Amino acid sequence: MKVTPEKLKRYVDLSEFNFNTTEEIEPLRTIIGQERARKAFEFGLKISTKGYNIYMCGPTGTGKTSFAESYLREIARQKPAPNDWVYVYNFSNPDSPIAISLPKGMGRVFKKDMSDFIEAVINDLKKVFASEEYENDKNNVYNEYQEKRTQLLDNLAEEARRYGFEIKYTPSGVYFIPIVDGRAISEAEYPELEKSIRDEIEKKIKKLQLETQEVLKKIKLLEKELKERIKELQKKVAVFTISHYVYEIRNKYKENQKVLDFINSVTNDIVENLDDFLDKDDDEQNLPFQFLPYKKTSNIDKYKVNVIVDNSDLDGAPVVYEVNPTYYNLIGKIEYENEMGNVLVTDFTKIKAGAIHRANGGYLILQAKDILSYPQAWEALKRVLKTGEIVIENLKDIYGLFITSTLKPEPIPVDLKVVLIGSEYIYNILYTYDEDFRKLFKIKADFDSEMEYNQQNVYKMIQFISSFCKKENALPFSREAVEKVVEYSCRLVENQEKLSTRFNDIVEILAEANTWAQLEKSDVVKKEHVIKAICEKEYRSSKYEEKINEMIEDGTILVDVDGYKTAQINALAILDVGDYVFGKPSRITVTTSSGRSGIINIEREVQMSGKTHSKGIMIISGYIAEMFAQDMPLTLNATICFEQLYSGIEGDSASAAELCALLSALSDVPIYQGIAVTGSVNQKGEIQPVGGVTKKIEGFYYVCKKKGFTGKQGVIIPYQNIKNLVLCDDIVEDVKNGRFHIWAVKTIDEAMEILTGRKFDEIIMLSKQKLKKYLDNLTNVNSQYREKEE
Repeated sequence: MKVTPEKLKRYVDLSEFNFNTTEEIEPLRTIIGQERARKAFEFGLKISTKGYNIYMCGPTGTGKTSFAESYLREIARQKPAPNDWVYVYNFSNPDSPIAISLPKGMGRVFKKDMSDFIEAVINDLKKVFASEEYENDKNNVYNEYQEKRTQLLDNLAEEARRYGFEIKYTPSGVYFIPIVDGRAISEAEYPELEKSIRDEIEKKIKKLQLETQEVLKKIKLLEKELKERIKELQKKVAVFTISHYVYEIRNKYKENQKVLDFINSVTNDIVENLDDFLDKDDDEQNLPFQFLPYKKTSNIDKYKVNVIVDNSDLDGAPVVYEVNPTYYNLIGKIEYENEMGNVLVTDFTKIKAGAIHRANGGYLILQAKDILSYPQAWEALKRVLKTGEIVIENLKDIYGLFITSTLKPEPIPVDLKVVLIGSEYIYNILYTYDEDFRKLFKIKADFDSEMEYNQQNVYKMIQFISSFCKKENALPFSREAVEKVVEYSCRLVENQEKLSTRFNDIVEILAEANTWAQLEKSDVVKKEHVIKAICEKEYRSSKYEEKINEMIEDGTILVDVDGYKTAQINALAILDVGDYVFGKPSRITVTTSSGRSGIINIEREVQMSGKTHSKGIMIISGYIAEMFAQDMPLTLNATICFEQLYSGIEGDSASAAELCALLSALSDVPIYQGIAVTGSVNQKGEIQPVGGVTKKIEGFYYVCKKKGFTGKQGVIIPYQNIKNLVLCDDIVEDVKNGRFHIWAVKTIDEAMEILTGRKFDEIIMLSKQKLKKYLDNLTNVNSQYREKEE
């Protein structure tokens, strides 16, 4: 049957919608035509059981990412903001910083409170320890010590005089000077004394030395006691000085035990290390930097607070879309800095948060292709989801390439919903080969590339255009322009009953149409601007199509569009050059002869035929066998070839054309070359639908137009593909005027009658006669061969 012009495209009429331009339409606030995906997505967000993260899959440009972001931000506002997270110094184990959770906004407050606390404590301690009162207390202790020390030394001197010696104190020790005859003996005079006197002196000295050692021990004990009393005095003064600061900050954070423990540790450390906060001696201040004790330059850093997650500006739960999900961007890292030229050092203040930290308590959006591209990033994400906590560790520690001292921060518990966005292919690969994936991503939100053509979806499409105009500050679209955009949406999916959900492609047309309207200084985007945008977009990518059509026109590629030829037909194929798809007619020829080889696919013989195309040839063999080999054996050699094909072929959409050419060769009935054929065929001769029918028709149409219309040219398509016709206006107009024709058929019988103008029964009869002739020829040859052998 001929397809009427009314069925060649979707005629869009928006007269039932009351608007003149999209400026009058409320912008779209939801996604269009993805009911299945939307329900799955919503359910995945509602279920809190571990492992119910979401994988969003579907074709590129269907709005997965924008939908995920907008929807998550909408529901995130209804949820409470999560706590802040900080890291503080661990006084009992410095290599393992402590993680502390604080209510939203309290992280930075706690950091400032601790900074103010330390500053106030240090200032007050310096004042107190420089005060006259403290000096008096300290001097009292020193005086008491001095009195006891003096008493011990006086007693020692008295004892020495009793033994007949004077005591002399020098930096190198204590010396005893003997007194003889009321006079102190010098070293020069000592050897001149009588031996008996010297011996007596030696005995007394030994006794004095023992007593002196006892005195010196007592003095050392006094010095130790002095230091302890001074330290106790300092602690007492320090505790009294800072007690009210400690009380204030402890009272503010009394509900958080970890904070209280940290404040206790800080307080004890300050009291134990008071020298670090007091003014250095002048001699020490004058030392060069490299000779200063290292610890005294960094001890105060221990009391800092490292805020790694600050949610103070959040209004609801966080939604984080990490566009560069490297291992460190996800997990966080521990930074190092170079000191002394070649020494790498770090501390808890150099711990940096990752995307998972920022999204904790909310939602994390990731592109599957991106995270799978970075080493260890995918494994790190799975580890977090499996363990329910995030551990910050550098890659060098994971791989074990270098042995260096580093930090091991306390893990942070994670409450997170991950939304992974990717293709169906990546989903299938992960589901098949990664056991963890199916446990961790149990919700699949599958986005479709098309949606039903109904009034509700059409209106949403109008709203989508209105949203684009407002978002991009573009000119409003007129009603006629919107109708053309909706037609283009049908053309994208090649289905009159569907609309495309590849909004990225639609946005390109909207943006370009707006630009053409602005160049013409129009106040509104009109129908002509949309048509121009579509035509210009196709023209920019149609170089190869034009080159091929030129070669067909000048005879380089042999394609006849008029006249009758036996065993020759024009099939239609699709060429995809990445950003552009177009139809190309290809000549198929068939030769037959007597023999037993059956149907030979030349493309298959030279390994240029894909599996599906080879299957189509075998189906043709089945049809021929059922049609002609019921009453006699099939004695046939037939070769089928795509002429001037040098790349390869795949698909069975040319099998109907191949069968028509084969029947023409068997019956010697010529085929009209002005009619091209597309469609697959089964073993019963039924024509089956194929893809790309619109592009195939347009490809042959443009060739006929270049070579000149005869009024008899056209294309035969499967009947089921009528709904897939979304042809351009030029073809529809030429069909109306009778210059071009489109036939839709259900069986090979109908196709052959259109191509040849003969009854199919006649074609079959002639084919059987030829096959009978082949059989007779083969029988005669076999008989002659046997006679010759005998």
